[in-house]
Amino acid sequence: MEAKAIAKFIRMSPRKARQVIDLIRDKEVDEAFSILQFTPRRASTVVEKLLKSAVANAENNHDMDVDSLYVAACYVDQGPTMKRIRPRARGMADRIRKRTSHITVILREKEE
Repeated sequence: MEAKAIAKFIRMSPRKARQVIDLIRDKEVDEAFSILQFTPRRASTVVEKLLKSAVANAENNHDMDVDSLYVAACYVDQGPTMKRIRPRARGMADRIRKRTSHITVILREKEE
C-alpha cells in the first residue's frame, strides 16, 4: 500500500525543485527529513512540508507504520507558466516567464 501527497501550483521552477527531490528519492523518511533540514535551497522547505503531509496521510488514512516508511517515488511536473512583460529600451518588451510546479511524493512501507 502507498500513501501520496501532491502540492500543486508551487511558485518555483520545476528544474530547481527537481534538484531537491532527487536528494530524497529511495531514502527512509527519517533520513529524508534530515537531508531536507540541512539543504540550503528554497525548495527544501516546500518538499519537507509535503513529506510531512504524506507521512500524516500514511498514518491516518492507511494505518501504516511510520517507522517503516520510505520515499518510493517523488517527481516534479511543470505547472502553468505565468507570462509577464518587462519594458525595455526603444519601446520594446521582454517576456518574463514565472514558472510553477506540481510536486508529488509517494511513500511505501518496507517489506521485511
